[in-house]
Amino acid sequence: MDIVYINDLKVDTVIGIFDWERRIRQTVSLDLEMAADISKGAATDHIDDALDYKSISKRLIAFIEESEFQLVETLAERVAALVLEEFNVPWLRLRLSKPGALRGARDVGVIIERGERS
Repeated sequence: MDIVYINDLKVDTVIGIFDWERRIRQTVSLDLEMAADISKGAATDHIDDALDYKSISKRLIAFIEESEFQLVETLAERVAALVLEEFNVPWLRLRLSKPGALRGARDVGVIIERGERS
């Protein structure tokens, strides 16, 4: 299994449980590792034969910017489902963090794995 990854994708969204959080946009950060077989893309040197991380990134940015979840857990589950279903990825590991959410900590968040590793 090969891994295609996106690190530190920052997106502004409405996220949080407090009233003041529902009125502003906050930044979330994603690290995403996705199972992929890169051999065909490497052999043909053509994007149609590769997992297109730019397309994935653009789709995630659009989805997250429009979302208004209360919990990072919910956002993480929805992001994972989107990638698995829309991009035919069999397995992923997602780290979704909310920088500055806790005084004294750089960030807080969740790490989830979904799908089957081959």
